[in-house]
Amino acid sequence: MNSISIRDLSLKFGEATVLDQLNLDVAEGEFLVLLGASGCGKSTLLNCIAGLLDLSEGQIIINGTNVTWAEPKDRGIGMVFQSYALYPQMTVRGNLTFGLKNAKVPREDIEHRVNRAAQMLQIEPLLNRKPGQLSGGQRQRVAIGRALVRDVDVFLFDEPLSNLDAKLRAELRVELKRLHQKLRNTMIYVTHDQVEAMTLADRIAIMRDGVIQQLADPFTIYNQPVNKYVASFIGSPAMNFLDGAYGIDEQPSFTSNNLDIALGRYNFKTRAEDNRPIYLGIRPEHVHVGNAAQEQPFNSDISVEVVEPMGSDTLVWTSLDNQPFHFRMDGQATVNVGDRLPIGFDPVKASLFDKTSELRL
Repeated sequence: MNSISIRDLSLKFGEATVLDQLNLDVAEGEFLVLLGASGCGKSTLLNCIAGLLDLSEGQIIINGTNVTWAEPKDRGIGMVFQSYALYPQMTVRGNLTFGLKNAKVPREDIEHRVNRAAQMLQIEPLLNRKPGQLSGGQRQRVAIGRALVRDVDVFLFDEPLSNLDAKLRAELRVELKRLHQKLRNTMIYVTHDQVEAMTLADRIAIMRDGVIQQLADPFTIYNQPVNKYVASFIGSPAMNFLDGAYGIDEQPSFTSNNLDIALGRYNFKTRAEDNRPIYLGIRPEHVHVGNAAQEQPFNSDISVEVVEPMGSDTLVWTSLDNQPFHFRMDGQATVNVGDRLPIGFDPVKASLFDKTSELRL
């Protein structure tokens, strides 16, 4: 059963089309992440679902009810924004109960909801403090709690962790995951942070220029990106892209100036004609170094140009066939600029993209 259905949604501001004929179904209890760069339309789409923007065309259905023109308060949603938007003169308890009191919710019910939310979010000791006495992470927990006490089926999150430092983001990310596992409510979460998307989502919708490029689970998006944009957006550090051509001789192969990489084991989605310009993408973590490189179907020697120690691993920058190339090594490995290293990878883990359309082959 779908909790949210979006049908042919379009949004225009004057002559500018921000969202164009967008269709999306979100299953009941699903955690869906809208991921993309700034300006791709992800927050705009969330605001349309919330009722904060009027559609130019299309329909929005929440739990079987057409809410296209319903007020935000009548859509059965709870929303958490990037800004905490807490009332500074009220205590945490006051912030949590304010909307419920205005909605004439019975006193006993209010107490039950507040206590439940406070326990889930571990803010029970903070209930009598004011926002100015809280850290950023604590304020964001209160903002989430304010949505939680509404006792709704759908929660919308608009980059709720982006104002926090890296450590707090990691902590609250885990708390959000736990919260969803407890509640099993439908959640739609907007972010530009791919780590948040990969760790939180049941499915990810990657957006670009108001269009969903790919909608799939994190594993599929990471390993089988539908186009070069998705491949480059997901993964840190980013995927390597080698510029060359698709060739058919005795077997399919990728060729560039001094490279000839056999593609016989590659799982083609569609085939290209002989000599078609393509990109070969390989993720840094799929590159083997040293003795392990010799066991790979493709291997070569490189010269180390830049070394970036990152603790758990080390990122090495080099050139392969005069094209930029980087790969991961174990963080305990000793490597220096100028070292010659054997590297290798299995093309079955590569991704091929047509150079013109940038679609996956």
